[in-house]
Amino acid sequence: MPPGRRIAARRDQVGSPATLRTPRAAAAAGIAFALLMATSLILLRLSTPADPGRAGEWLSDSGRRKAVSVGLNLVPFAGLAFLWFIGVVRDRIGRLEDRFFATVFLGSGLLFIAMFFAAAALAGGLLGAAASHASGAPGADTLALGRSTSSLLLNVYAMRMAAVFTLTTVTIGRQTRFIKRWLCLAGLVAAAVLLVGVGFSAWLELLFPAWILALSIDILAGGRPAG
Repeated sequence: MPPGRRIAARRDQVGSPATLRTPRAAAAAGIAFALLMATSLILLRLSTPADPGRAGEWLSDSGRRKAVSVGLNLVPFAGLAFLWFIGVVRDRIGRLEDRFFATVFLGSGLLFIAMFFAAAALAGGLLGAAASHASGAPGADTLALGRSTSSLLLNVYAMRMAAVFTLTTVTIGRQTRFIKRWLCLAGLVAAAVLLVGVGFSAWLELLFPAWILALSIDILAGGRPAG
């Protein structure tokens, strides 16, 4: 075999295992993100009041404070898993990736994570200030403002970016045929609800990690990358 062909064959042999591992990596990252985000949201929703005017009531309950703290501490790990999920999904799409949709896909994903982190950091700061005996507990107005701001960051802005991310992923999936038809339809429904319906009930936020979980399981059970 000529030297050039031997080098090409070696490159193919080196690249093949990484390509074959990509779907499993995407599935593992997506499943981890979905479970961590869902757990975090459930803990936060069950432990804090829905009414921003009653933001300080849960601070007197040590069990609820601990649940909120655990939920907030899960957020960074969920974000890391989501970033990994974005990377390996793009690798799975391969050369079929469209630049326009790839930009929206990446931008909406990064904005979602940034605002998810910001909301968690603000809530964590309020929790830390309330637990600090040296500085004294924040006033009711401060707690209500912080609660409203973190809620707006998560419910209004982050969830809208999650909807755009879902719509873009569905569009790319339809073009490259790496997402099944029923998952595309489910993604469209989830995105529409996140865009216009999440204000009616905060529990609708769970549609996003649920869809990511379904997509990740499908990737785990699916075939080879598209590109």
